[in-house]
Amino acid sequence: MSTAAVARAGKSWNDVPWQLWASQLAAILRIEIKKTLWMRRSIWIYLLAFAPAVMFGIHALTSPMGRNCSIEEDTRVLAYTFQIFYLRVGIFFGCMGLFTWLFRGEIVEKSLHYYFLSPMRRELLVAGKFLAGFITASLVFASSVLLCFIFAYGHFGPTGRAFVFNGPGFGQLTAYLFVTILACLGFGAIFLALSLIFKNPIIPGVVVLLWESFHAVAPSLLQKFSVTFYLKQLSPVTIPPDGLMALFTVVAEPVSPWLAVPGLLALSVATLVFAGYRIRRTEISYLAD
Repeated sequence: MSTAAVARAGKSWNDVPWQLWASQLAAILRIEIKKTLWMRRSIWIYLLAFAPAVMFGIHALTSPMGRNCSIEEDTRVLAYTFQIFYLRVGIFFGCMGLFTWLFRGEIVEKSLHYYFLSPMRRELLVAGKFLAGFITASLVFASSVLLCFIFAYGHFGPTGRAFVFNGPGFGQLTAYLFVTILACLGFGAIFLALSLIFKNPIIPGVVVLLWESFHAVAPSLLQKFSVTFYLKQLSPVTIPPDGLMALFTVVAEPVSPWLAVPGLLALSVATLVFAGYRIRRTEISYLAD
């Protein structure tokens, strides 16, 4: 059913069966996941994502049975790696490269008009591309975090297994994976929206990076507009601020997981709603790009 056919029938898009929307969404997912997972320009994202796993693997090989290290020390190193590298560098830049290319890449390759000429709502196109990027980013970074966790405790032998299955280890792993998925959700929604507003989303991305890195010095109310603010509340191991940042950090009131998760979801949904509103007024001009 085309747009013209809908108009001739005197119907609105609200009268279109939901099965048609579901099949269109599934088709977009199949196309976009294949493109995002296997495109050559994604290699740097894989290298960025799995770099910590390589380091933890080398550490496991050089410290068999926990020689010259301890579970407490590796737990602290894993927590710092997750909050400093993954949340502020790896997932951030990975989502920037992945989600900004979902639409900008179509414009660069002069193929976006094929989607716009197809009989589907543009909001559905935003949802499909976002879900494809979200699934790809979550799969890549969650796999890397899982490998880091396995390498961090696997080389301790029975002691490491006892920590994971009879201690707090398994709960920490679940929390790490959950926070990773939420990070891909929040950062992905932001960068997808930025790609629909700016022709070159790199400069706005730098602004977002500065805000996410130094939001702790802002008033507590403004900190709630940061993705990292909610993610830190959900991390299983807390790392205190140190160095120069500790002098300027404004300690905001902790947010319980029952509020942090809906808060981050609300922020992401609001961003995607804006992206859907924006794409309805988007016009293609390949010459300008």
